[in-house]
Amino acid sequence: MRFLLDTEQRDFAASLDALLGAADTPAVIRARAAGDPAPARALWRRLGDAGVFALAVPEEYGGVGLLPVELMVACVELGRHAVPGPVAESLAASVLLDRAGVAAPAARWLPRAASGEAALTVPPLSLRHDPSPLRPSPPEPSPLRAAPADGGYAADPDLAGTVLRVDGDTLAEAPSQGPLLCSLDPARLLGRPGDGTPLATGPQVAAAAAEAAGVGALATAALALGTGRRLLAGTVEYVGTRVQFGTPIGGFQAVKHRLADVLLQLEFAEPLLHAAAVALEDGRPGATADVAAAKAACGEAGYAAARAALQLHGAIGYTDEFDLSLWIRRARVLRTAWGGPAECRRAVLAARAGVLTGRT
Repeated sequence: MRFLLDTEQRDFAASLDALLGAADTPAVIRARAAGDPAPARALWRRLGDAGVFALAVPEEYGGVGLLPVELMVACVELGRHAVPGPVAESLAASVLLDRAGVAAPAARWLPRAASGEAALTVPPLSLRHDPSPLRPSPPEPSPLRAAPADGGYAADPDLAGTVLRVDGDTLAEAPSQGPLLCSLDPARLLGRPGDGTPLATGPQVAAAAAEAAGVGALATAALALGTGRRLLAGTVEYVGTRVQFGTPIGGFQAVKHRLADVLLQLEFAEPLLHAAAVALEDGRPGATADVAAAKAACGEAGYAAARAALQLHGAIGYTDEFDLSLWIRRARVLRTAWGGPAECRRAVLAARAGVLTGRT
């Protein structure tokens, strides 16, 4: 399949790049980490004005309908600029509210979500609802400290207008309870939703959750790809200026090969992301497998870019004062949010096995 963005999609990406380039997102992240959410909320409203959150909201609520390709384009740019807040969660929650058949909550929250007036959040939903018969892969060794998985926790509930929770075939509006927990990303706080108020019960909730899981995973994959692109660009620029033995280290073969490997991972992940967006837009039966493959590839590629950036920058790569550290930590979180690599690969294998045995 040959996939090219059209002129409007490229212009949309360029407009977001310009908007976010002038927004000083590192300062927004640091303010958020210091306990001041005002800059993050202001940036969220500007993104709403730009039409980002309308991409997951139907027209009757002020959106443009679910447009996975444009959503992917937007999230790549948001990842490139490390926009804080529950981006993937809000997009997925919008789809969840729309598809679950809850007219009153949808009418209350979706117009506000589309405009950027309010964010929504929901704990990550699984791409697979059946237990896997496959043995889990062992965790990969990491030079970065492992962050706890987001499973069961909602991202940034303090920034969200409401928190949703899916338990089997029940959808509830469930504000977080207890203290917020810090994640590896300084701009990402986690909260455990309480029992809340049930909004709907029935098979339509499970179907809505499955669709929302695909949107959340696609958005997270796009954020990871954009993060990896930014990390690679920053590292290439740095190795061209850092001098050892009288020459820039970017001229060393070992450094060239390391960065080339990262570039290849990013380049191979991008077509999988495009294919997943098209599959969701077309409503293909195998879309779940496409999204899972994209999430695994983009998460791993972004993480590879973070590892290379950390090692080639040396000690300054993980200092709080150095902006690139914000992207390095974001890449680690995005790798496991909405399905880690092992979970996504199991989802792909299960989907493929279902096709071969005639179960799907």
